[in-house]
Amino acid sequence: MARIAGVDLPKNKRVEIGLTYIYGIGRSTSRKILSMLNIDYDLKTDQLSETEVNNIRKIIDGEYKVEGELRTEISMNIKRLMDLGCYRGLRHRKSLPVHGQRTSTNARTRKGPRRSTVKKKSATKKK
Repeated sequence: MARIAGVDLPKNKRVEIGLTYIYGIGRSTSRKILSMLNIDYDLKTDQLSETEVNNIRKIIDGEYKVEGELRTEISMNIKRLMDLGCYRGLRHRKSLPVHGQRTSTNARTRKGPRRSTVKKKSATKKK
């Protein structure tokens, strides 16, 4: 089993797809890496030789930010925006959509489940 950047690649998948299990590497990045090393996209991850795995590991470690390093950078960027008090930072603080989406009817993923408001009965009595 190939282990790259602290992630075990799945055994019976194509290398192109297996590399996307690493946080920060998508399809296009994995294709770039494989084309640099002249590795076939359709090769299964368990068929990779040790030298190919080491070469992939060297390229990822040298040229790309992945996993923990990338996560910390993204969280620091969000904290910076919140500290500045800019519009995007305020939206992050309030857990609302940041990129200008509508919020009156949608944005349930960001806002969470609906909070139902309990309506009080009117206090007027009939005589």
